[in-house]
Parts: sequence; C-alpha cells; structure tokens
Amino acid sequence: MEEKKLDINSIIGFILIFGILMYMLWQNQPTQEELEAEEKAKQEKVEAQKKANETKVVDAETYNVGSGIDSLQLVQLKNKLGAFAYSATQSSNNETTVESDLLALKFSNKGGYLSEVRLKKFVDFDSVPIYLIKDNNSGFNINFGTTDSRVLNTKDLPFVPTVTKNEDITVVSMKLKVSESKFLEYRYEIKDNDYMMDFTIRSQGLSDVINSSQNINLNWDLKGYRHAKSISYENRYTDIHYEYEGGKADYTGARDADDELEDVTWIGYKQHFFTSVLLTDKAFKTANIKAENLVEDEEIDTVYTKYFAAKMPLELQGGEINQPMDFYFGPSEFKTLNAYDRNLDEIVPFGWGIFGWINRYIFMPLFGMLGNWLPYGIAIIVMTILVKICLSFVQYKQFLSQAKMKILKPELDAIREKYKNNKMKAQQETMALQTKAGASPMAGCLPALIQLPVFYALFQFFPSAFDLRQKSFLWADDLSSYDVIADLPFHIPFYGNHVSLFPILASVAIFFYMRLTTGQNVQTAPQQEGMPDMAKMMKYMMYFSPIMMLFFFNNYASGLSLYYFISNLISIGIILVIKNFILDEDKIHAQIQEKKKQPRKQNRFQRKMAEMMEQAEQQQKAQQNKRK
Repeated sequence: MEEKKLDINSIIGFILIFGILMYMLWQNQPTQEELEAEEKAKQEKVEAQKKANETKVVDAETYNVGSGIDSLQLVQLKNKLGAFAYSATQSSNNETTVESDLLALKFSNKGGYLSEVRLKKFVDFDSVPIYLIKDNNSGFNINFGTTDSRVLNTKDLPFVPTVTKNEDITVVSMKLKVSESKFLEYRYEIKDNDYMMDFTIRSQGLSDVINSSQNINLNWDLKGYRHAKSISYENRYTDIHYEYEGGKADYTGARDADDELEDVTWIGYKQHFFTSVLLTDKAFKTANIKAENLVEDEEIDTVYTKYFAAKMPLELQGGEINQPMDFYFGPSEFKTLNAYDRNLDEIVPFGWGIFGWINRYIFMPLFGMLGNWLPYGIAIIVMTILVKICLSFVQYKQFLSQAKMKILKPELDAIREKYKNNKMKAQQETMALQTKAGASPMAGCLPALIQLPVFYALFQFFPSAFDLRQKSFLWADDLSSYDVIADLPFHIPFYGNHVSLFPILASVAIFFYMRLTTGQNVQTAPQQEGMPDMAKMMKYMMYFSPIMMLFFFNNYASGLSLYYFISNLISIGIILVIKNFILDEDKIHAQIQEKKKQPRKQNRFQRKMAEMMEQAEQQQKAQQNKRK
C-alpha cells in the first residue's frame, strides 16, 4: 500500500489559505467607533440585567388598559377627570402587593392608598392574623380643586403603580398622572425589619392644574378591628394619641371626641396593643380629630371597636405639594416605639406625672430584666415580692401608728367624755395628748399615701405591658386578657358571662387583709355623737371592697389580678410578722408614757393649729355670752 506523504504543494496550499483568512480578519476588524459602540451596548445590557434583578416593574399588559379605550370613552374620561384622564388610560382597578419581613401590604390602584396591612408576626385571641387595614375599613384621601373648576378626591382617581426593590428597601410609587412628566405621587419606602415606612406626598408640574385658591385637605380614617377576647377591656385602651405644639403629647381617652388641634406632628390610632400612626416632618397647622365608639352592646360579637378620623390641610409650595411623612403600623410596645425617638412611646399609657415616671424608669426595666430570665407569670410574682419588700417599712410605720392609737384610745375616750359638751375643747385636748405621746392619725395616713403612686402605677403598667400578650401561666392562657375556668350560659351585668379565678383569689386575699387591718382601725376609730358608726362603715368596706374587686376585675387582664393576689398575700404575711414578732404593745405603751413626761416642742403647723382652735374657742364663748 502506497504511503501518503505531505508534499510541497499541500504545504503551499495551507499557507495560502491561512494567509487569505488572516487578510479577511484584518479587513473585517471593527473600527475604534465600532468598538466604543459595542462597549456601550455591552454596558447597557449589564445595567439592564442589574435593573431587572433589582426592580419589579408593573408591566403594561397588566395595567395599561389604554388600548381598550376608544375615542368616545376618552372624551368621557376627560369630561369627568379633566387633566387626570391620562392616568385612567394607564391604570386599572387592581391591587399592588408587596411584603417585608414584618408587613404584608396591598395598595389600591384606585386611590393609591394602603388597602390592606397585615402584621406577619402576630395573631389575635382566636389565632386569626392581625389586620390593621382590610376590607375597606380605612380611607386615605386628598380633596382638592382644579383650575378647570372641578373638585376631585384622590380616593376615586386612578393611580399608576411602580414597584422597585433595592436590597432591603421596597419602593412603591403610585402616580396620578396628567402626563409622564406631570403627576401627583404617593411614594412609600418599606424597609425590612421595620414597622415604620417613609411616605411622601408630592406633585410635579401641577401648578397649573391644582387651584391654589381652594383648600387642599388630607383625610385619614380607620375603623379599628377587634383583636382581644374582651371587647370592653380592649375598648378601654383604644383611643387617639397625638403630638402637637412642639412636642406636647396627649390622647382622647375612651370617650367620643371631636377636637381641633394646632401644629400637629403625628396622629396615632391606638387599638390597645396595636397602633397606626401618621407622622409628618413638617407640622400640620391644624388637625381635626374624631373618635366614635362602635360597640353598642358588649354582649354582641362585634367586628369593630371604634371609628377614628383626622382632617389636615396641605400647603402648596410654589404651586406644588411636597409633604414628607411616615407611616407606622405595628405593636404598641414601649421598646419598639421608643427606639424611633419620635415621642411615640407616649402612646403607651403608663400614666401621667410621677406614675408614668415610676413605670418608665423603674417597673419597665425591672420587668424587662425579669422577663428575660423567667416565665412571665413568675416574673410578675418576683416583681411583686420585690415591690412589697421595698414598701415593707411603710407598712411597718402604718401599723406602728395604729398600735399607738389603739393604746391611747382609753385616754382619748375619756377626754371626749369629759368634754362631750365642748367639742372644741375636746379636740384641743386630743391634739395635745397625741402630740405628747408622739402618736397621730396622720402618721398612719402618710404611709398609705406613699403607697398610692406605686399602686396606681402598677394598675397602669400591667394592662400596657405588651410582653404579657398571649403569654400563659397556670390556667390562664393569656396574661393580657382574663382567665376562664367556667363559661356561664347567661350574662351577668358588670360581671360577664364567664368566671375568672385570679380575681376570685385576689378578692379573698383582699378580704383577709382588710379583716386584719380593719380590726385594728375599728379599735382606734373615734366615735362621736352625730357621726356615723365608724365600726359599721369599716365593716361594710371589708365586704364591699372584695365584691367590687371581683366584679371589676373579672374582665381585666389576668396578669393584673395575679399581681393583686400575690401583693395582698404578702401584705398579710408582713402584717402577721410585724404584729407577732416585731411590735410589742407593752413596750410601745412604756415609750408613750415616757414621751408624755418629756416637754415636747410644737412645730409651726401644730402651733398654728393650736392658735386657730384657741381663737375658735374664744369666738364660741363670745357667741354663747351674747345669747345669754
């Protein structure tokens, strides 16, 4: 077989072919202009791809209905909407949906406002998701006039939506268009892990469309959904809060309201444990707020608690609207609200003055620390024990004063008997004896007054403690609501249709506590002619107070009833220890007798009282002499 070899002709042929190919490549290489154009096209492609990854743009197929509008319909739209008919050719009645880590939101393309707000991390007492806005329970509208003599409401007008997402920020732009470059825009910026969203109302190129001589009013209303078992209890803490006049914070309370405010910087519709707030960087000059109770009969299962509404004027700047604001939709939790540094923590009703101060700087940090380490029911018990230990010296002073008055009672009765026909003299001698002995009824009242701020502060604290919501303890499945051990087949006025155990335990504890303290007070209570029998009054109070507690707290938070139960148990224990192991009545009696022998100086108040009583006695004698 003949061997194939690569001859000289083949080599020359390959060289020629290679040369021809290289010549063709050289001839077809791009010019500098072509290279720059290619690089530009490549860069534009990269940018387009990046934008596609970061941005979700509402497509024309979904929202552009202009192709379905004929010339006659366009004329009708212009007759109805004027310059804004252009927007109707690009919008639809659909909804735009976005979500963050905390919020699930829907925006109505008709009106451009939030049509649904769901808090993703919370459910209500019946395990239903928490909706602050849903099924047309809220409205957001701007009422304005146009230069062609129309009065329009944005809630009825078609907005064109665009949704853009960049990393952890989602921007929803709702535009009411006159043209592509002229529009009224609602711009929402939703951030992950944040209940606050930036919200801006601005216009562009509408100075010749909006009638500046007419008022432009922003209206925001909401009907609060029921979220708790007891609608009466929830309604008690459902109201409007607001900040005005440079930082003052106030609220309407549970009442119906129709108030006019000035220089308002935020308005919050509080629904006990959840709140919707509209904040503005530039204060509204005025705001009219309204609140109306929607619960006509608490025995009927009701959907809504209260109706809220606010009306604020918007000001034009150079013929345009530019109002930067914020929306907050989230829990009425002190730590969350306080973190924004916008005075929103005032929404949490800790009480005014010293009561709020005690809650903010003592009970809130203490309970937060205990709650980090202990179950919340145990945390309430531990906090109650700590509070009672701190106030035990007050109870000791109170009981010591009562013991002194008990020892002096025979002498005081003798004085009243001796001067029964001269009440002024009897009072003078009584005061003199009490001063010498170092005993006074006021000494027993003052310790009780010291405890009142703590008592009231805790009364405000537990219903406002968001951490207690849906936390269980023993038989109570939710410490922020009432506990149930039995359902009744009927409704008892002021009591309800269920039986709660914690209020019963608290009432029993109050009864025994009052029995201990009332017995002491009855023995020291003065009996004067013409005055009601103090012993009987105290006996009535001993029975009336527990019954009132039983009825009043049956619909209150079980955490509050747990506190009162433990508090009164500890008070009973402290009194028994003081009475049986600390106070010695014989020793106190000896001390009183020793003090009576010593000369005792009167303070200015006592001297003044003595002078006044002496003057009154002299006037009484002078009147008696005139009658004779």
